Amino acid sequence: MIILSFLFLLTATLYSSVGFGGGSTYLALLLIWDVPYLIFPVIALFCNIIVVSGNCINYIKAGNINLKILTPYLISSVPLAFIGGSLSIDKEVFEILLFVVLALAGALLLIKFQSFDQKIEVYKKIPIILSLLIGASIGFVSGIVGIGGGIFLSPILLLIRVDKAKNIATAASLFILINSLSGLAGQFTKTSTINGIYDYWPLFLFVLLGGQLGNFLNLKIFPARILALVTSALVIFVAIRMGLKLFA
Repeated sequence: MIILSFLFLLTATLYSSVGFGGGSTYLALLLIWDVPYLIFPVIALFCNIIVVSGNCINYIKAGNINLKILTPYLISSVPLAFIGGSLSIDKEVFEILLFVVLALAGALLLIKFQSFDQKIEVYKKIPIILSLLIGASIGFVSGIVGIGGGIFLSPILLLIRVDKAKNIATAASLFILINSLSGLAGQFTKTSTINGIYDYWPLFLFVLLGGQLGNFLNLKIFPARILALVTSALVIFVAIRMGLKLFA
């Protein structure tokens, strides 16, 4: 538990420094540590909520919020996150899906890293239907696996160039928070999802500390570009480690 708590602290610190919660990596660590499968998503979603709550407060205080770009994605993602969270899937399917999510997340984080060089101030309007489809897809997958989905939404919005990077980071944090709450509600519709969670309370304490530390690093010390690169390296490393566990 000591080593796992430290890794959760590190994960929360790095992810919160770039506006994310860390759900995908929490899940991978829980899998590597052979934590009971049924409580994976609940632990990860709780940790997500703890971490991104601080992110949301800091970003909103800084005035980096544009609800117009976020609303259509939330409209479709929230109900689908609940539905995804309420579904029961086999452990083998879950593990493969999580590996795919981690691999994609690592690649998308590299895209986010590159986006910090953007000087373009001309932004595009995305058709509502496309926004709804993107939100629904991310919400459904996020609900099944037990993540907030911001790690997918943020790079997509940066690629499309719908707004400033800071506003997109705020939108992603709010997206993670609201979808994590919806996915958690879906998880609670299953039986026996609460059993055993209390044994892992140190993880919640350590991600709370990590979330605050990550915000401090972002605001006071390291450039967001460097933090995004380090975070993407962490995700890719965990994806490789998980892939070896599954397929080697």
